Amino acid sequence: MRNGAFDPTTRVVANHGGNHCIERATLTPDGPGTISIHIRHDGQCTTEAWGPGGAWLLARADRLTARATASRLVTPHHRAVEHAQHHLGMLHLPASDTPYHELLPAILGQRITAAQASTQWRTLCTRFGEPAPGPLNLRLPPRPEQILRIASWEFHRLGIEAQRATALRTAARHARYVDRTRDLLGADARAHLMQLPGIGVWTSAVAIAVSHGDQDALPIGDFHVKNTVAWALTGQARGSDEDMLVTLEQYGGQRWQVVRLLELSGNGAPRFGPKRRILDIARL
Repeated sequence: MRNGAFDPTTRVVANHGGNHCIERATLTPDGPGTISIHIRHDGQCTTEAWGPGGAWLLARADRLTARATASRLVTPHHRAVEHAQHHLGMLHLPASDTPYHELLPAILGQRITAAQASTQWRTLCTRFGEPAPGPLNLRLPPRPEQILRIASWEFHRLGIEAQRATALRTAARHARYVDRTRDLLGADARAHLMQLPGIGVWTSAVAIAVSHGDQDALPIGDFHVKNTVAWALTGQARGSDEDMLVTLEQYGGQRWQVVRLLELSGNGAPRFGPKRRILDIARL
């Protein structure tokens, strides 16, 4: 759920004793809310929340920690998947139930590097999001009405070109439509988001994977995922989206869960040649 290590809406704190703390601020149907979930090394949780949306978040704490999401064990058809599952155990995907929140950073991630996208998300929330309720010093994602008030030149100063700025405005203009996908299953939610201009297969998968805990939300068109699948499952350093779909066909309904297993077990494809060029349009 965290978009970069310095996501102003979501913080994960771990210590050497095995205790973890998840802190998150978001916009809920009941208003702004902040939740803090302390997870002890024995798995027990203590939760606290603030703001009008605090009770809404507390009611979904088990979904935020993946304790109440519909996950099932992957049947491995490749040695790498079997190895990953043996070492990681059953992977449960969390669900935030806040599709509008997840859609904004997903749009920012279109056609740029993850580092650029996380920086732009942090700046967008810091400049245009409100302080979150409670004492945790988090920020809320920008409200739809605030997104619609951002001038084109302000987007440009953030490094967000016209195409992504238009998609952000579309998401804001149709925020209620986006939020209604909360009540749909993952595949239907992705299909509904793709009815909006500027929201394609990759963007809808990235958003719904987090908001719904969608096990099958495969981000087709991703720069890295197809290579991770090719390297881990076929031994090829590079692959195409078409090859990936064929390779993962046996895992229908759990393709994103399989990719996350591979990623978390260190199956990154080898890197060749120069790094992808980073173009900062804010300097133009």
